[in-house]
Amino acid sequence: MSAPPQRSGPGPVVTPTRVVAGLCLFAPFVAILWVGSYARVEPTLIGIPFFYWYQMLWVLIACALTIVAYGLARREQRARRTHAHAVAPEGGEAR
Repeated sequence: MSAPPQRSGPGPVVTPTRVVAGLCLFAPFVAILWVGSYARVEPTLIGIPFFYWYQMLWVLIACALTIVAYGLARREQRARRTHAHAVAPEGGEAR
């Protein structure tokens, strides 16, 4: 059995931005899987019981939070890429 391939760069780094992005992705799961918090009829919205409109509201909230998490991840990825190019550009000299 051969040894696993070596990675060329540093491994994954936990940053505050990634933690916030992770929380944005995790929040909808907690809200929907905690059924006891919304398993009731009242208050109704346009005649729709709370149980149903709460879940539909979380579909929209989850969409918004996913967009936020994606934007945070992209921004951090761009910043890391820019930092890596500023530290060691192709010519080998730091700027």
